Amino acid sequence: MPSSVSIYDSAAIDRLRAELKFEPRRLRALRTVYFKKFLGNEAALAELPEEVREPFAQRVVFHPLAVAESADSQLDGATKLVLRTTAGYAIETVIMRTGTGRVSLCVSSQVGCAAACGFCATGQMGVAKNLTSAELLDQVVLAGEHMCNEERAVRNIVFMGMGEPFHNEAAIYEAITALLAPELFHYPPRRILISTVGIPDAMLRCARRFPALNLALSLHSARQATREKLIPLAAKYPLDDLRAALAQLHEIQRQPVMIEYLMLAGVNDSLADAADLAAWLEGLDVHVNLIPYNSIAAVPNWQTTERPERDAFATVLRKAGFVVTIRYSLGADIAAACGQLVQTENRQLAQQQAMSAQ
Repeated sequence: MPSSVSIYDSAAIDRLRAELKFEPRRLRALRTVYFKKFLGNEAALAELPEEVREPFAQRVVFHPLAVAESADSQLDGATKLVLRTTAGYAIETVIMRTGTGRVSLCVSSQVGCAAACGFCATGQMGVAKNLTSAELLDQVVLAGEHMCNEERAVRNIVFMGMGEPFHNEAAIYEAITALLAPELFHYPPRRILISTVGIPDAMLRCARRFPALNLALSLHSARQATREKLIPLAAKYPLDDLRAALAQLHEIQRQPVMIEYLMLAGVNDSLADAADLAAWLEGLDVHVNLIPYNSIAAVPNWQTTERPERDAFATVLRKAGFVVTIRYSLGADIAAACGQLVQTENRQLAQQQAMSAQ
C-alpha cells in the first residue's frame, strides 16, 4: 500500500503530483487555498482535477493535530486551542486579538519544556517532547481556519508557547523555512518572532540563517544569582555570555532584540534591579517588554508586581534611553497567558508510556 505523505512535506507532495500526473498549476492553486487563504482541505482538494482528488486525498495527511477543544476569554481577545497529537499529547496554541485589531498567534514548540523555569507552569509539567515541523505548521493552519470564521487573519506568529524553541532547533528552522516560502505561507520574516530563555549559540545560528527574523530573550534579571533562581539554564548560559551574544546579534541583524522581563514582586522589581538592568543593556539596541506575572499553583508565594511599581521600573529604563512597553497579558481567565500553558494529562500519559516501555 502506498505510504502517506504530509501536506507540509513539499518535496513529497511534489513527487506525488508527478506520480498522479496533474498540472503544477493545480498544486499551486491547492497550496494557495490551504496555506494562504486557510479555507481547509476540502476547499483545497476542489482545486485538483476530479479524477485525482480521491487518490491525492487518500495519500495526504492534512492535519497531524486535532482540535480537542477551544476556549474564549471573557476578559479580552484571547482564544486557546487545545490540540492533540497522534501520540495523544495535548498542546496549546493561543490566538491573541489586540486592541489595535491585529491578530497574533502564540505557537508551542514542544510538549512541556526542559528549561523548567520556576515561574512557568509548562516548565513544571515534567515532560519535554519535541513537536515535528508539521505539528508546528499545523498550529498556524488550524488557527488560520479558526480566524476565517471571523473573516480575519493571523498577522504575527510568535514562538512563545509551550517549550523552548531552541531545544527543537531543526524542526523550528524547517517550519520557519515553510512559513517564509512564497509558494507556501509567504509570511514576511518581520512578522515572525522566536522567544528563548537564552541559548547563545542557537540565537546566533538562527540570526545567521534568518537575519530578518525577530528574536526575544527572556532575561528576567540582570543579576546572575536571581536569574539562576528563576531560570535553571542560566547557570549554563551566564549573563556575560548572553551579553556577548546580543552584541553579535546586532552585527548580524541590525535590528532591536526584544528583552522580556517578568515582573515578580520582591524578587526582581526594585529600582535597584531596574538600574542594574539599564547598566547591563547599555550600548545594546533593545526593546524592553515588562510582563506581569500570571500566578500558578506550583509557586503560590510569587506575586506579580503592581502597576505603580511597574511604571516606576519603566521610568528608570526610559530615562536611560531605552524603549519600554508595559505589556497587558491576554487570556489569564482561560489559563492561556504566559507561563500557564500546561496539561496535567501530558504528565500522566508520559508516565504511562514510560511504564509500558519497561
